[in-house]
This record gives sequence, structure tokens and C-alpha cells, in this order.
Amino acid sequence: MPFRHPPFAIRLVVASALALSPAAASAQAYPTKPVRVIVPFAPGGTNDILGRIAATHLGQTMGHNFIVDNRPGHEGILGTDLVAKAPPDGYTLGVISAAYTMNPAIYKLPYDTNTALEFVSKMGASYLILSVGSLLPVKSVDELLAEAQKRPGALVLSTSGGFMHFASALFQSVTKRKYNIVLYKGGFPAMMDVISGQTHMHLAVSVPAIPHLKSGRLRGLAVGTAKRTPLLPDIPTFEEAGVKGYDAANWYAIATARGTPRPIVAKLHKEIAGYFNSPDMQQKMTNMGAVVDIKTADEMRKIIPAEVAKWTRVAAEAGMPKEKP
Repeated sequence: MPFRHPPFAIRLVVASALALSPAAASAQAYPTKPVRVIVPFAPGGTNDILGRIAATHLGQTMGHNFIVDNRPGHEGILGTDLVAKAPPDGYTLGVISAAYTMNPAIYKLPYDTNTALEFVSKMGASYLILSVGSLLPVKSVDELLAEAQKRPGALVLSTSGGFMHFASALFQSVTKRKYNIVLYKGGFPAMMDVISGQTHMHLAVSVPAIPHLKSGRLRGLAVGTAKRTPLLPDIPTFEEAGVKGYDAANWYAIATARGTPRPIVAKLHKEIAGYFNSPDMQQKMTNMGAVVDIKTADEMRKIIPAEVAKWTRVAAEAGMPKEKP
């Protein structure tokens, strides 16, 4: 019997399969087992909440469980180190926040911030609200700055460590005023002392502050969003209030070890971006006092070193000591 070539369609399929690169083939099959999602902070915070939302969605759409593992310690450094040193195969993910780019300014780290991670997708950010209490009867940022100029170092800005300390130091730098920045063990007691009249002002995280702003116990002067939030439509943005260049949103992203195959990173990004950009998730983020802000791996490669340089400068200007974790 004479040899006959197989039909063209069959030859095309076979050729395509043979041409598929190992990385692409691996991405097509990924995941073939459960994926670990490390949250470098304690349960209950925004990192944990968004990490669990992303993990639940990925588990439902990708055929295997994405299991959240909280590993708190040293401003997220311990958990982040586990992600950075995991095999670069996409089976260990981490929920990374803005603290990742601040930590190099004050800690000696076990990894290189600029090269340790491959960012799968930035998901979103929570914003800060500049607020005052009854101890400081000002009604605008202009009035606040005028008061601070009259009394350099007298206005007490209550804050907590980590991200909030950096955000407060940046506010001092951008406004070119001197405040008495007092560190508390947590953001909640720092905010409550403004409400009770023990301190003058606070850069509040949006979620816990909103009920007090709506009740009038706190007076909001500016919000750290690109445009006014529908939850607090009467409060201007920092830009509208005349505070130019104040960008201190606490962002949240999914990352994995550097060297993870790009097709796997792209596959994860597509799933996360599609879900977070959905109307349902947009509304959930608004209700949480956060905004959706999707960024790709390539975009994050540019953002990370720029953020590290920015916060290193802020820490130096504020005289923050560098210490080993």
C-alpha cells in the first residue's frame, strides 16, 4: 500500500504540539497540584483579606486549591523571604504590600528587594485620609498648614510603625512643615487618641476611619485617591487640597520567586486581573475603602526600584535608624 500523508489538519496539530516550548507546555498544565499562598502578615488585615479573595478565585477557576498560609513577622520580611527562596515554579505565591519597598530603608534584608520576586499582578490599594479631631478645629488643609507653620513641631501627628510611619514622614516632607510624629503600637489606638482629643491629627487607613468620619468624631481634610471617593464625596483629594506629590497608598500584589516561567506568571495575571476588574469586585473594593489598581509583571519591575528609592529618601530625611530584623 502506498504511503499517504495524514490530513493537513492532523499535521498542523502535531507540528504545533512539537513546537510548544517546555515553559509554554508547563503553563498549559499549571497547576497540577495545590498552590501555597503566603501572607506575610497576621490574619484579618487587608493583605490577608485580598489574598484570600484571590486564592479562592484562583482555586475555583484553575482546578486545584490555592491554600493561604499566614507567616507574620518583622514587617512582612519573614514571609516574603519564604516566597523569594521558594522554587521558581509558581507553586509558592506571596501577598506583597507597599512595606516591601519600605523595608530596605530601615532593615538589613535576607533578599534583594529589586530582584527577589516576580510580581504576578498588583491587585489594588487602600488609601489614607488626613483627619483631625476636636483638639484642632481646622476645616481645611490650608488651615492645618497655616497652624503648623505658626507652631513648628507642636502639632502631634499620631501614627503607628511600618507603612504608617513612612506615610507620615512623607507628609511632613511634602508639606514642608514640622510635626511631632508619635509612634503607637497600632493604627487603631493612634486614631482613637485623635478622636479623644489627646493628639491633633492622624493619617488614617480608610476602612477603620470611615465610620468615625461619617459620625463626625473625626474631620476629614483630604483623601489619598486620584479622584473623590463615593464613600466620602465631600472630602477633597490631596491634589485638590493643594498637597502636590503626596502618594502614599498601601498597595497589594501577588508575587512569586524570580525565575518563575513567564507563561505561568501571565496565566495567573490574566485570572487575577480579569476577576479584580469585574464590576462585582470593583464594588467590593469600594466598600472596603480600597481601589482596584492592576499592574503587570513588567510594570512592577519598573515600579519597585522607584518606590525603594523614594522611601529610602524619606527615611533618611526623617532620620529613621537602620536595624537588623
